[in-house]
Amino acid sequence: MTQRAFPILFITATRIGDAVLSSGLIKMLADQIPNARFTIVAGPLAAPLFAHVPGLDRVIVMEKGKGKGHWFKLWNQVRHRKWGLIVDLRGSGTALFLRREKRAIWKKTPGEPVHKVIDAARTLKLDGDPPPPHLYITPEVQALADDLLKGGEGPILAMGPASNWIGKIWPIERFIQTAAQLLDRDGPMAGGRLLILGGPEDSRMVEELRMATARGRCIDLTGKVDLLTAYACLKRARLFIGNDSGLMHIAAAAGTPTVGLFGPSDERRYGPWGEHALAVRGPRSFDQFLAIDPDLSQTIRHMSDLPVATVVRAAKDLLARTAPLEAVIAEAPSEEALFEEPMIEALEDTGPAAAHPGESGDPS
Repeated sequence: MTQRAFPILFITATRIGDAVLSSGLIKMLADQIPNARFTIVAGPLAAPLFAHVPGLDRVIVMEKGKGKGHWFKLWNQVRHRKWGLIVDLRGSGTALFLRREKRAIWKKTPGEPVHKVIDAARTLKLDGDPPPPHLYITPEVQALADDLLKGGEGPILAMGPASNWIGKIWPIERFIQTAAQLLDRDGPMAGGRLLILGGPEDSRMVEELRMATARGRCIDLTGKVDLLTAYACLKRARLFIGNDSGLMHIAAAAGTPTVGLFGPSDERRYGPWGEHALAVRGPRSFDQFLAIDPDLSQTIRHMSDLPVATVVRAAKDLLARTAPLEAVIAEAPSEEALFEEPMIEALEDTGPAAAHPGESGDPS
């Protein structure tokens, strides 16, 4: 007997990074509810991330407009169906005005900052380790990425030199110096290739990095691939180094060892997620940046105090920590040395006390 479909309305973020960080919840729901059918609501930039979610009925692209009209428009698009579950990670009151069996609405909680992955998991009242970010791709997308990367040998160093604000951008000449030290013949990725990723608007910015790379050793896909193809490419990279951005979170979600570069953003909330990911910053804390730029909007190169040496050291440490098993065994001095060390539940139907479809606590 065929199970009745369980329709899920999943309202996620406008920004790419936030959408990636909450994507593990979709995988968890898909794994636990085999008959789940998803309608996913996301902003225009983030929506393509969900094109290949299993059980996908529809992706609704919600563009923020003046006032709260975009919420009323969304309500009008989804009100004709009774939902098994509504997950609203933007804290709107939309779910209160829709027919549903269960709902889970994000609410801001007081206290110390927590990572966005944990914050999203709390919306579903999950205990223990939160579901890590996960993106779905097809074999065809992976084959396309592999085709783009063929024609060379050696490990791939991926870099994301851009971000959505000049204050979060590490100077391009420091990316050049870092790549040179890692890919040099005496570096840990000697003989490797440089993969540059970014949006169409970043092409001019990365030109200096591309030109500084040895001929035949650079794969510049800036502005040439969509988000999921970039994700598939990053699955083949040995290391990613980039500014705090959506691309950084995509790299970490791909399982690529990731070094995120931070300054005027808070790694406690937005650091790259995963055991093979880390955040580095210069001498100033996030709070110190807030003191001089309270709205985080000034045209200041805040990242200039992050030294190349700090990033290179972090990259080398991460490469050593994530070395392939065969490399670790090959470097072991003796067999003896190897043995010297020991080897949904049901949600309560709760949410904001009261809200109108046009009243939102949308953090983005």
